[in-house]
Amino acid sequence: MKTFTISIRRLAGSLAVAAALMAAACGGKPVPETPQPAPEPQAVSTAPAPPSSPAAAKPASSRDSLPVPAQPLTDDRVSGKSLDDLNRDSPLKPVFFNYDSAELSEEAQKIAQANAALLRTNKTWVITVEGHCDERGTAEYNLALGERRAASVKTYLVSLGISVERIRVVSYGKEFPFDPGRDEAAFAKNRRGHFVVTAK
Repeated sequence: MKTFTISIRRLAGSLAVAAALMAAACGGKPVPETPQPAPEPQAVSTAPAPPSSPAAAKPASSRDSLPVPAQPLTDDRVSGKSLDDLNRDSPLKPVFFNYDSAELSEEAQKIAQANAALLRTNKTWVITVEGHCDERGTAEYNLALGERRAASVKTYLVSLGISVERIRVVSYGKEFPFDPGRDEAAFAKNRRGHFVVTAK
């Protein structure tokens, strides 16, 4: 009964306030302020939301905080080397040719395939393929043969997916022998397509 009486009193008070507001609105008089109870704590708050914990961060923000490599990952043997050091102990191996031939043998193709794999890993490298010959034949003939050898290597690398823009060719003919000997073993070393990294 006591609770019922309190509820009636609250209702009567609310009705009195409503009647006063209506009367003031109709008469054009300002409504006197009446003390109102303070709003409940769960009322709309203007305070900024607290920052979310790192565990609740969205994938996009966590992805933004990860370091992004500046260049593609490279083989540990060659990353960070200068061009001179890289070419001094080059991971790109030369391919060798038979006498008076510009065709890649099966063994030469395997070497070219390994070089292509390394070029795919190091996508910024630009290379020059040098065509070389042994000392037999005229200088003019060997320059032309060296050109065909270098072009043959380039064509094969392109067929393996290496961009044509990354491969240059040059012929040195018989001018720069790898082995100065004058026997067949030396000649075999000099008939080659030599790889040089010209840009990283």
